[in-house]
Amino acid sequence: MSTNRTEKPSKKAQPGDSDAQRIVESARAHFFSHGFRSVTMDDLAEELAISKKTLYAHFPSKIALLEAVLADKFAGLEAKLEEITRAYPHNFPAALHELLASTQSELDEIKPPFVRDMRQKAPQVFKIVERRRAELIQRFFGKLFSEGQRTGMVRKDLPAKLMIEILLAAVQAIVNPAKVEELGLTPKTGFASVVKVVLEGVITRKGRKT
Repeated sequence: MSTNRTEKPSKKAQPGDSDAQRIVESARAHFFSHGFRSVTMDDLAEELAISKKTLYAHFPSKIALLEAVLADKFAGLEAKLEEITRAYPHNFPAALHELLASTQSELDEIKPPFVRDMRQKAPQVFKIVERRRAELIQRFFGKLFSEGQRTGMVRKDLPAKLMIEILLAAVQAIVNPAKVEELGLTPKTGFASVVKVVLEGVITRKGRKT
């Protein structure tokens, strides 16, 4: 599979496309909990009581289905983070708490077998994860750090963009299939550890007391 192919997520199921959405939801449950090696396309077709022709018409390969599952995952996370930022536009402590809680809740769905399979069978697809993850961190945590600086809860001696770049670099270095397996982490615990270290360095005493 070429780099250009993996940089373009597969077709995401549209609201009216019930078969495609059912396929994605079923695959998501299996993939994230048990890994995507353990379930075949035939297994999914049988579980959903649809023909293999219908399944392959929507997703011509398991990799295409994996990309659709990841797109669905990120779409849901983005919607939650957007809702939080609208609910707490000028409340740094509440927004930080809710953003972290929501992100970690989403990561909790991803179990070690999925991480293992991403490392062994689809390392190229992880580029999609890295790109979308970086976009969300820059968008939502960037706004949060800027608001924190305005209210004196985040250090002002460092540019918000630099703090975000440090966060992104740490997440990329630690929260990837090879490193989380090496360190005995999960995506949830890895992300939580990185964020804890970074936040302890950028949040002021005022921010810690809230």
